[in-house]
Amino acid sequence: MPAIRLISLLTGALEPTNEWYAIAKITGIQLCRALRQQHGFDAISLMPTNLYGPVDNYHPTNSHVLPALIRRFQEARESGASEVLCWGSGTPRREFLHVDDLADAVVFCLEHWQPTDGQPQHLNVGTGCDLTIRELAELVAKAVGFRGEIRWDASKPDGTPRKLLDVSRLASLGWQAHIPLEQGVNSTVADYISSRQTGAEVRL
Repeated sequence: MPAIRLISLLTGALEPTNEWYAIAKITGIQLCRALRQQHGFDAISLMPTNLYGPVDNYHPTNSHVLPALIRRFQEARESGASEVLCWGSGTPRREFLHVDDLADAVVFCLEHWQPTDGQPQHLNVGTGCDLTIRELAELVAKAVGFRGEIRWDASKPDGTPRKLLDVSRLASLGWQAHIPLEQGVNSTVADYISSRQTGAEVRL
């Protein structure tokens, strides 16, 4: 397992591959802070980990890792392919949160969190648990019923070795995620299959 490197927001350089949307997130945090300080507006900012769930973006070239894997493995099962090729080594670790858990966290924080001067102006929202991309691929393969070989192209980039949020502040308020990853992946696979069959407007 990679060594854990703890980084506090706004205290170090931005990770190069995440720089642009990191700036957007930081801008949101600072805007909420300014609105609260200058106008007393009850604005708060939540920082979620990687999200997944129904009506996701399953586009073959611009989707995120979990929906991309769902599409790739489902298509491989349907076509009878004997193997699926995944990028990288499979060793990076990632954390995933179901969108229904995020929605629950948003309502919870609106009702229970009131940051004051000197306190953090944002809260991390996640599960506090991660897994390797290899383990994730195996979980998705199982969910769609793919029984072929999973191959890894180590010539492709891995990205950041580990991304895991510290969710202790939100946990101390009494909130935690409730949807286990395997359960969430199974329901998301079912949603993907249904969306293809019904022509629902998701990016396929």
